[in-house]
Amino acid sequence: MAIELAKETLCIGQMIGQKTENWIVEADSVVPDIKPDILSTISTNGTICVYKKEVSEGRIKIEGTIQVYVMYLADDEKANLRGLYTTVDFSKVIEMEKAKEGMHLEEEMRLKSIECKVLNGRKINIKAFLETNVTISHNEEIELIKEVKDIKDIQMLKETLKINSLLGSGVTKVYAKDTFSIQEVDDLAEVMKVNINIKHKETKVSYNKVLAKADAEVKIMYLTIDGRINQVEGMIPVMGFVDMPNVTEEELCETNYEIRNLLVKPNNVEDHSVYVEAEIELSCNVYETKEMNIIQDLYSPSVNLTYEQKKLTCLGEKTQIQNICQINEKQYMEEIGNHKIYDVEVTPICNTYNIMKDKIVYEGELELKWIYEAENSCHLDTKITNIPFEYTMDCPGVKNNSDIHTMMEIANQDFIVMPDQSIQIKVDIQITAQVALKRAIYVMDNIAIEESKLEEKYSLVIYFVKPGDSLWKIAKKFRSTVEAITNINCIENENKIEVGAQLLIPMAI
Repeated sequence: MAIELAKETLCIGQMIGQKTENWIVEADSVVPDIKPDILSTISTNGTICVYKKEVSEGRIKIEGTIQVYVMYLADDEKANLRGLYTTVDFSKVIEMEKAKEGMHLEEEMRLKSIECKVLNGRKINIKAFLETNVTISHNEEIELIKEVKDIKDIQMLKETLKINSLLGSGVTKVYAKDTFSIQEVDDLAEVMKVNINIKHKETKVSYNKVLAKADAEVKIMYLTIDGRINQVEGMIPVMGFVDMPNVTEEELCETNYEIRNLLVKPNNVEDHSVYVEAEIELSCNVYETKEMNIIQDLYSPSVNLTYEQKKLTCLGEKTQIQNICQINEKQYMEEIGNHKIYDVEVTPICNTYNIMKDKIVYEGELELKWIYEAENSCHLDTKITNIPFEYTMDCPGVKNNSDIHTMMEIANQDFIVMPDQSIQIKVDIQITAQVALKRAIYVMDNIAIEESKLEEKYSLVIYFVKPGDSLWKIAKKFRSTVEAITNINCIENENKIEVGAQLLIPMAI
């Protein structure tokens, strides 16, 4: 027999799936006719540009390109230093069983390393090692039972939960453009290497809009007509507005910057400058925290009840913590000695993390790619070194089953060659941890009264507490109530009962 229920409708964010995949993209590239043959490569670096992402039935598809710069020694009499620009396109499909069109996708792609192999003087092979992290979720409207009206002695076990619901998301396209001046004595021949990083991210909420600001840090290494190597660097402001109705300052805003295209173009030799234009996709997710009273269990001492439960996986209240990990170390590298250092590409790598009480302990390493003046030569040489680090971040409430998304970025870096030819390395790593507790909630529905069965009933039972018991479980088992058991046994704290304790259980007749 159905009974009358009072319900309310809520929209909650349900996590559908998470996945991390490591994969390789590989392609061959031919040296343009205007450039000399390749004898050997010196350095290879790349920038990922993602221009298409989509979620469909059972899968996620990501398309883009890697812009690659290769520094090499030319196969000529002087073995001159030269540069080569090429692109490697990719299309990656990630299978996710529960994925459906229209679901919300969060994606992060990292270029772990890149290699260049000389096949012959006119042809090279590029191999890039990528790591992709994806999370899909969607909002679902659910009906929560607030009250059972027809049964006066209904017993309900409720839990108050704070969960995050996606209030809104938006995407906009922004452009970071600037012209970088080089020294007037330098007549630029070609660009050898380009690095771009998004730093100093800020988010502000105002007038139903999210304002996102950051800086695009650009470093360009170039070759002059007379064969010298030099470098120019600078910051380009990045700013974009994302419309977000009903957003307030209390909500949590997460922003992501993804490079879709990068143009680096030397101007005329007389201009002594390089034009840089980055097309950036700025995406923003806004989460609101909702407090809900969820019925975990129910019964009636007087009637038999039946019900259904639907399991949902969602994220609890999200928090974001940001710290700076400072690395200060002295290294002696005989190969470099007192030779000129042209560039150091620093990449923070998180190898693992462990959860302690209210803390996250990170273990990782800094990968440093040194480009420096070669011994007794005007050419360049490279070296890769690693500095291991451990950092403990205070994170109140974090647990082993928490969902933790960590971003590590270089905030500042400085390299000082000391009189003893050692190198003082100072690097600040900005660690941002987004933490939420994964929760499985059970939503009750279709509560009904089952046909009465003839049962033997007692007025009082003596029961000995067993491992795993709670007063709720005992009361439900014997069709009593928690209140009646605590009163007759003079129990002060209903959440603390000892195994083996003797309890009197008053029964409902």
